[in-house]
Amino acid sequence: MPFNKLGLHASLVQAVRDMRYTEPTPVQAEAIPAILAGRDLIATAQTGTGKTAAFLLPILHQLLSRPRNITQAMILTPTRELAQQIDDVLLGLAYHTPLRGGVIVGGAAMGPQEKALRAGVELLVATPGRLLDHMRQNQTRFDQIHTLVLDEADRMMDMGFLPDLKRIIARLPARKQTLLFSATMPPVIAKLAGDIQRDPVMVQIGRRSAPAVGITQAAYPVAEHLKPALLRHLLRHTEMPSVLVFTRTKQSAKRLAKSIASDGFSVGELHSNLTQAQRNRAMESFRKGDTQILVATNIAARGLDVERITHVISVDVPTVPEDYVHRIGRTGRMEAEGDAFLLVAPPEEKLLVKIERQIGQRLPRVTLPDFDYAQAAPLRPPQPRSGGQGRSGRSGDRAPAGGGRGARPKPSTGGGGGARGGRGRRR
Repeated sequence: MPFNKLGLHASLVQAVRDMRYTEPTPVQAEAIPAILAGRDLIATAQTGTGKTAAFLLPILHQLLSRPRNITQAMILTPTRELAQQIDDVLLGLAYHTPLRGGVIVGGAAMGPQEKALRAGVELLVATPGRLLDHMRQNQTRFDQIHTLVLDEADRMMDMGFLPDLKRIIARLPARKQTLLFSATMPPVIAKLAGDIQRDPVMVQIGRRSAPAVGITQAAYPVAEHLKPALLRHLLRHTEMPSVLVFTRTKQSAKRLAKSIASDGFSVGELHSNLTQAQRNRAMESFRKGDTQILVATNIAARGLDVERITHVISVDVPTVPEDYVHRIGRTGRMEAEGDAFLLVAPPEEKLLVKIERQIGQRLPRVTLPDFDYAQAAPLRPPQPRSGGQGRSGRSGDRAPAGGGRGARPKPSTGGGGGARGGRGRRR
């Protein structure tokens, strides 16, 4: 069924045509009519299936017949990157309309965000923490909200946002259309849906928590200390035009990026130690293809919409199987093909078995004939002894008083806050 048969406004059909969407994806074909009919909705679908347009198109259609300069639709999402991605899609879909959207996220100045709220953007995209900051200041009323979207709801639960979500929902009108989009449906999500929704339509596309079709997966058994060397070997000897590398911590992300860059690759980083402006630049460089390799923590497992990522490499095995599914979902998007490699140390084999049980298949184990797996672990430099305790004192194992975590990076003062009109710019 083409988009013009879904009952959408002509300006939205034109925008879809401009953005070269051909036919609705399965989740769009099922969700859009239900939302247009005013129904609450719970949608679960594989990542990369077009969920963002599935809720934006019907919301924009509804807003076109409502008063202007009043915030009437709200989309809550777990990360700044995902909020920015939604806003980018919104900008394209609303291009032929007078509708305006605003983005409210942490890591950006409050002033421009307050200005956008006072101006009355019709659609607001926000992360829960920063939205609560604005709500506490009582600068803006949200009593005209008629549609609430919880996007990546399971991820918001994983990140501990449930108390914030409850506080936000308590400040919104009791009668509103509530749309819940989630890749998985754990019990906490099902309970939340039961508390805030009325007779929701259920949309489930594909087998829950399964990888997207078109992704070739493989596991590479290797000692923990050899993972960086094996990663560099793979990058040097395999054609990988666009690579997303996942690692567990921001410290290891920084070390890996520096190590890979020493081989002459163009490398970017994406982790929580960066300001929002730095994260935006890293994303844009990777999206344009100026950066071949992006080394990231799990903040990029969702909300990273980059076309033509050819490879996803996990340097560690995620402890939660669903995180693996979301990581590899960054490639093979919208029925494209991609490769996903997982570096597995012996202690991580049990985690790998859980992932295989989750996805319903055993990953092939790959050993490279031209890689030296017998390399010894590097010797650690001797640790300086702490004074005042003698040879058996333990104080040397403790961080010095006041050392703490170090200074946090200063938040960016640009972006993420202004109102964006449908006619303001092209993508």
